Amino acid sequence: MISEKKYTVVDDLGFYGDFGGAFVPELLRDNLEELSLNYNLIKEDEAFQNEFISLLKHYVGRPSPLYLSQKLTNEYQCPIFLKREDLNHTGSHKINNAIGQILLAKKMGKTEIIAETGAGQHGVATATVCALMDMKCIVFMGEKDIERQAPNVQRMKYLGAEVVPATSGSKTLKDATNDAIRYWINHTNAYYLIGSVVGPHPYPAMVALFQSVISKEIKTQLKEQTGSENPTKIVACVGGGSNAAGAFYEYYDNEEVELIAVEAGGMGVDSGHTAATSAVGNPGVLHGSLTLLMQDEYGQVIEPYSISAGLDYPGIGPLHAHTIQVGRTKSISVTDDEALKAAKKLAVYEGIIPALESAHAIAALDKIDFSSKDVVVINLSGRGDKDMETYLNFDFDSAQS
Repeated sequence: MISEKKYTVVDDLGFYGDFGGAFVPELLRDNLEELSLNYNLIKEDEAFQNEFISLLKHYVGRPSPLYLSQKLTNEYQCPIFLKREDLNHTGSHKINNAIGQILLAKKMGKTEIIAETGAGQHGVATATVCALMDMKCIVFMGEKDIERQAPNVQRMKYLGAEVVPATSGSKTLKDATNDAIRYWINHTNAYYLIGSVVGPHPYPAMVALFQSVISKEIKTQLKEQTGSENPTKIVACVGGGSNAAGAFYEYYDNEEVELIAVEAGGMGVDSGHTAATSAVGNPGVLHGSLTLLMQDEYGQVIEPYSISAGLDYPGIGPLHAHTIQVGRTKSISVTDDEALKAAKKLAVYEGIIPALESAHAIAALDKIDFSSKDVVVINLSGRGDKDMETYLNFDFDSAQS
């Protein structure tokens, strides 16, 4: 693994600048202290690192390809590469973190794993590694997301996981996370395998570190293909933000590389139906960390909206909140219709059907100014099997009018 750097280092309380920390009930303090102790040990443990790297290579199928899209390159008049996380085992970047955390849980002697999921990709990855390691798996998922992400629900169940619907609130990712935390409080023998760079410290730092394999590979692959390990721009979608954290990680300290986080604009940032947290959010505490959060004047969480279940979250990870606040990361938003049209474009251009989450990053190309000197990497975080019903039901003619 790699050592933390300027932007990715947290202080003793788990803060990135103004954001982060561990705001949890007393009943979870022992859980977090146990987790922090073991996480700090495995970061420097050579045997752990070797097992992690071996599984990424031989089980996940890494390195994932870095593919030059000639048609996107021609359209935008600069080289545009796709980091193909959709080709990983289970179909997304989520498996990278799931492998790291299941090894940690095993080292801690845990036998029961709980997780939350929105689009279902993290749930599938967690169910997969639990099957691999012979561990009980419980996945909390919003009732609404269970309906719109049925293929992933089927995969989780087939792998042996119990899928528990979250029936409160908006019945989406936020509510699934709430239920997972409640379960964790009452089952201290369980390990909570968080899927994004959210939650109380040390989860944001840990998930980012496990996902940093993405940017490590980009450096090597870009050097092989262009002669330089540095692109000029990296683009990634952000809900909680684990795929973006992984794609940005090795480049945070190189400010010549522009980092672009793409949020779900939903029906429009000013529509009241959006998940563009950095545009409409304010500092607040959610799920154990202080971050940018969609909330009303009384501090109550505003329900987010996105057609994409994986981006339908009212906050962003504290690492992203910090880097956006200080100007290191640029944030833009993409609407539902723009993402759906971008997914179709990539399918027709390259024969690649992206996840709806990743389609937001593709759509962002139309909102970025490029020069012929640019070299762009888009993190294609997942494949679109799970979103086919949504894609097929989209009325492109109406959207164009």
